[in-house]
Parts: sequence; structure tokens; C-alpha cells
Amino acid sequence: MEQKEIQVQPVDLKKLTEKPTLFTGGHRACAGCGMTIMARQVLLAASDNPVVVGCATGCLEVTTTIYPYTAWNVPFIHNAFENAAATVSGVETAFRALKKKGRIPPDKKINFITFGGDGGTYDIGIQSLSGAMERGHRMLYICYDNGAYMNTGIQRSGATPRGAHTTTCPVGTIVPGKPQKRKDLAAIMSAHNIPYVATASPHQPRDLMKKVRKALAVDGPSFMLVFSPCRLGWAFPPEQAMELSREAVSSGFWPLYEVEYGKLIINEPSKDANLAPIKPWLEKQGRFKHLFQKGNEGLLNQIQEDINHEWESLKKRTTM
Repeated sequence: MEQKEIQVQPVDLKKLTEKPTLFTGGHRACAGCGMTIMARQVLLAASDNPVVVGCATGCLEVTTTIYPYTAWNVPFIHNAFENAAATVSGVETAFRALKKKGRIPPDKKINFITFGGDGGTYDIGIQSLSGAMERGHRMLYICYDNGAYMNTGIQRSGATPRGAHTTTCPVGTIVPGKPQKRKDLAAIMSAHNIPYVATASPHQPRDLMKKVRKALAVDGPSFMLVFSPCRLGWAFPPEQAMELSREAVSSGFWPLYEVEYGKLIINEPSKDANLAPIKPWLEKQGRFKHLFQKGNEGLLNQIQEDINHEWESLKKRTTM
């Protein structure tokens, strides 16, 4: 892949607050939910052009579109769990076809954005997502990752971290939470050789919105994986959502990085930084409280070793 540098305008938060609100308040998401903070930031960053949103079944769809109300001031398409990427790729194709027929001005631009949770992205929707990325549609797919199927009862997903309690891998005398590591979805998307892949977190709005602008600027598909604290599934006080986001990054559980035309750049922590220990982050969440009972010391150590190994592997992939 030819390496290029994606140039975008800096994020001016004051000017963005003066723009029309494309994602409104009054939705029914939980207090302290990272998902809706993320959605507002994304649409602020994308508002330079008209926006069309597709959304898989999940928390974001359910809490923002309960009939007859909607939090979306943009065209919005609700899909099943598995086909949001396929649907929006079809809409993007129709847009290009109408341009060719002269029914839409050739200089008209629309930002096509798809949202899916980790259940509808890591697992159920990965086939349609992979197909859309491989075909090269000009669209941004954003996965808000809260680490389980939160909308349907907190079942484990491919994004659930090792050791976490869920309703389908409950803590008991035999199994201390989910026994497997989570899937590295950003690396899977990078392997599709698409122009842009990035991780982000709502506690860093400038970084997140700059990455949205980069993703929408490329001539082809792009993918973002966004950290999304879930007060209900993780069991933490709602006012701690952004604190948990910060600690997830500083501990290396959720490093912020981007891959531009194959070139990987780590944003935070810095490559030379010493990672904060993961234990204080785990202690703040009820889904991990069993890890601090006698006999689970080995699992705690394993989680820290996993993070250290993944961090070293990520640094080896960087090209600057």
C-alpha cells in the first residue's frame, strides 16, 4: 500500500459547539454511558458535509430511536445486528451511481457512517463488515466497544476481556469469568489494507474528532474502534466513566493509535512511557471484583502479562 499523510483541519471545539446539533440529548441511554458521548463527538466532527448514518441493532439504536422519538437529526437507517455495513455500502454505491447518471451534482459530498456495538461488529456483523471493507466503499465504520452484548443481557462477546463476569460466562467455582482473551479487531481491520484504521476514546475528544475527520477524508473505507464504558455491564458509578477511559489508555488496556495507509502511529501512551498497572482499573469495576479474591492471583498476573505483551507487540508494528 502506498503510504500517504492524511491532512485535515485542526479541531476547534469552540466552533464545533456553535454548529447545529446532529445528535441530541433526551435519549434513553444510561447516565455515564460512553457510547452516546462518542456519537455526539463523531457527528460534530463529521458535520462539514451532509451525514447519513446506519446503525446495527444494539444499545445505540435502542436508546435513541424509541418510536415516535429520535435523537438523530440526520438520515438514519436501522439494520439488524449483522448487516449494517452491507446496508450502508449499498447506500454509498447508490450515491455513486446517481452521480454517474447526472442525478446528483458531481461535486456533492456525503459522509456515510455506520455504527455497531462489539456484538454486532466483532461477532455477528464481522462478515458484512469485512466484505464492505474489502470492496472499498467510501464509508466510515465505527465500533463502540463496551465489552459484551449489553443490550440483550450482558452476554460475553469477542470483545469481552479475560476474567470479566458476564451472564454467559458467570463467575463460579469452576470458571472465574471469561477464560479467553478478547479479539484484536483493529488489527483484523488493518489486515484488510484499508486506508485508515484508528482506536479512540471519548475522554480525548480532540483526538477522537481528528481521527473521524481523517477517516472521512480518505478515498475508500475506514474503521474506528472506540472505547465505550458501560455503567450497567461493568458495574461502576456513572461519574467514573471518563476516569475509567483515561486509566484504560494509560494502563495499555486501550492504547490510542492509528494506521494511515499501512503506517502505524501510537498516539497515547507514548512509546517510551511506562504503563500504569492494570490492577487499579480492574478494581473500579464490579465485573472484575472476583479477581481480588484469594486464589485468583494467577489470573490477575496473566491479565497484566497479556497487556504487557500486546503493548510490546504494538510498538514493534510502528513505523515512526
